[in-house]
Order: sequence, then C-alpha cells, then structure tokens
Amino acid sequence: MDRIALFDLDGTLLDSAPDIHAALDRLMAAHGRPGFSREEVRLMIGDGVPVLIQRACAARTLADSPGLVAEFLADYEAHAADETRPFPGIPEALAALKAGGWRLAVCTNKPEKAARIILDDQGLSPLLEAVGGGDSFPVRKPHPGHPLGILARMGAEPSRAVLIGDHHNDTRAAKAAGIAAVFAAWGYGGPEMAEGAPVAAAPADLPKILAGMLAGLLPG
Repeated sequence: MDRIALFDLDGTLLDSAPDIHAALDRLMAAHGRPGFSREEVRLMIGDGVPVLIQRACAARTLADSPGLVAEFLADYEAHAADETRPFPGIPEALAALKAGGWRLAVCTNKPEKAARIILDDQGLSPLLEAVGGGDSFPVRKPHPGHPLGILARMGAEPSRAVLIGDHHNDTRAAKAAGIAAVFAAWGYGGPEMAEGAPVAAAPADLPKILAGMLAGLLPG
C-alpha cells in the first residue's frame, strides 16, 4: 500500500542558505546596496524567489521588480550547488525510507529548475519520484494545491502522505490539504512553526517517526 513522503527542500533536505546568501549579496552589490548577514537571509527563505527578492529590496530601499527576480535567478541557477549540501543524515534517511517502501518527492517553493540542478548535483534525484517547485503549479505553499498537485502527478492520495518541512508554510499546506505533517527542527524555521505537528530533531529520526505514523496512514 502506498505511503508518500513529501519533502520541503531549503532548510529541510538542503542547507542552501550559503548559495542563496551569496547570490542575494551579488544582486545587492550590482545595485549599489550592502549585503546581508546569514541570519537575515535565513529569515527571508521559505516563500519562493519573488518574495525573497521583495523582502531583500524592502530591507535595502531598492525598488522591487520582475527584472530583479530574473536577474537573481539567472545568477543563482549558475551557482546553486556551489556550497549547498544536504543536511547531515539526509541522504541516509532518504535511502532508509525508500528501502522501507516509501515513495519520495520534493515539494518546494524554490523554482523547479533550480531545485533539480541541486538535487542532480548532490545525487539525490535517483531517490525521488517527483519534484514540484514554486513555479510548477498555479499556487505554492501554504496553498494546499501545491502538495495536492504533486500527489496528483504521482497518482497518490493525501491520506497516504506525510509532508516534512521546516516552515509554517509546510505545516499549513499539509493541514489544509488533509496531509499529515512532520516539522524538521534542524532547519531554518523557529520551533513555533511546528504548529502542533510532530517534531523530528534530526534527519535520523525520520524513519522511526514516519513508521510510527504509518498506522494512521494505512488501514489495518
């Protein structure tokens, strides 16, 4: 019987803040603005590139525009895997889940092309059945249509799925879609973003936590 694990990307599978930070600083420098601290960048991540650029521009009194989004993406995609790496324990956790019969997919607000570049570079793509980015559907997290769109591509039911992420966009999207949620405490979001979801302290905890949830996903 199917069981599906949908994973957020930035802050859940990948520590992508270094490359996002570098690209954002290059964008600011190109327009005569100072860069950001790493913590400032972490707090901007989670709602997709247009919102990232909107927040960065607001913080540096720079007029936001679609042109800046395109400028950022062109640069970022060329350097998206320079320093980005899976969090320790992620490859092993994904392999264990796949070996245990879970179907794995990514549900991220990052543009799909950039997501695939990094997943390919880090050798994670073979473990995944699907990748849904922030531009793959008309909506993105926290809208339930984002994870539901990925599940539809997979021919899977929400009642058989768990969404794992480090942001309230993940827990809220899961709740709205009728999908179970697990909060990734090692990521960029604060603990309040769990919003009542079970908490995984480390990637190594995921196989056990998801196994414990299995009884609630599958009929006895």
